[in-house]
Amino acid sequence: MHPFFNKQRFGEPQFVAGLLLLIFLAQCAWLIRSDLRTGQISSAERWVIDRGLQQWHGNVNQSSLSVAADARFTGFEDSTEIPAPDPHGLASVWDPNHSALYYLVATAPLLLWPRPLAADSVVVWGWLARATGLIFGLCLGASLWYVARRLYGNAGGYVALVLFCFSPGLIRASAGWLVPPETGAAWGAFGAIFTGIAVAHTLYAPREVILWNWRRILLLGVALAMAIGSQFSLAALIPLVLAFLLYLAPTRRKAALAIWAAACAIAVLLLFSSYYFHPLAFWHGLRHADFLALTGSAFAMPGVYRELFRKILESCPALAVLLPITLIVFAAWRRARYFGNSAPLLLSAFFLAMGLATPHYPGLGFRLIAVPFLVLFVSGMLADVLETRYRPLILPATAGLLASYALWSLLELARIRIA
Repeated sequence: MHPFFNKQRFGEPQFVAGLLLLIFLAQCAWLIRSDLRTGQISSAERWVIDRGLQQWHGNVNQSSLSVAADARFTGFEDSTEIPAPDPHGLASVWDPNHSALYYLVATAPLLLWPRPLAADSVVVWGWLARATGLIFGLCLGASLWYVARRLYGNAGGYVALVLFCFSPGLIRASAGWLVPPETGAAWGAFGAIFTGIAVAHTLYAPREVILWNWRRILLLGVALAMAIGSQFSLAALIPLVLAFLLYLAPTRRKAALAIWAAACAIAVLLLFSSYYFHPLAFWHGLRHADFLALTGSAFAMPGVYRELFRKILESCPALAVLLPITLIVFAAWRRARYFGNSAPLLLSAFFLAMGLATPHYPGLGFRLIAVPFLVLFVSGMLADVLETRYRPLILPATAGLLASYALWSLLELARIRIA
């Protein structure tokens, strides 16, 4: 048996990836500290905290949850009422966009805080309130690096991780900076897709299918539960995962269907457990859920397309240069049009289309979810180009662009002063 700590698992690539993720963590921490030093948190964030803590104390009947934050919050000057209009559906008695799991996970670290949530101590307990989004952001970055490195080698992994770690949109989302915490949904969606792909590839191994894959099946179920629990409309992942399983294992479709059914059952069980196994509360949560909040007329509005691409470029400005170039190369170079490149492109197009069809919430979440898939596509294309005779030209250009992108992101972040 090989030792766990060896060069294959913990070598130079892992060290570089860990260093980049630490830089990502430091940028998120800078935003969180500068936000909490003001001594205030938004009414929407207070609502999520209050709802989650009530559910942790056994109140899963959402119809009895208070619309205003309760006495746990003390010393805040502004009103704790949810502002209107509420684009995120937070003031709804039964939240049409989030399950109870979303609130429980978001507020789990706050169970460590023994006192009321006062304004004069927000600089301490506020870190606990933001911890979940930060953890999911790190998990998403690590997952992106792992997938990119497995698909495209070290070069692809490094490009993907640099684009991720200095992405303003992903940093803001992980830090909860003026945006709702959607990193749980993004990690769940990314994990569900690529765990499903990994499971499909293992079906060709000459072993007992279900027993051999039980860890991946469990992870697939957890990822589906996290994605759908964080954003009900991500139920669209269920047929997507099935499609990938059937496509990648055409000769083992019965086994693929059994694995898919087992993962869905695990996801349903986890969602059910978030309602403390109360069938009526679970039924009401699903009955009021908006699984397909699509607006077909949005596709006919030119302004929606401009806003969508503006948000994507704000999330990762380097895509303004890299995405058009890699799309041209993908269209012109037949060798690049294989599954490892095509799948992230198709998935990003799917989530962008969902973001167009839901121009408000949860469309904001779909736009964030599309970014890691776009980053993965770009990194795969660049890794392929670096293997050609044009490497002496492409390598310094790519390195210079990524270095400029990272420096720009750090300088922009430094402009945010800590009070």
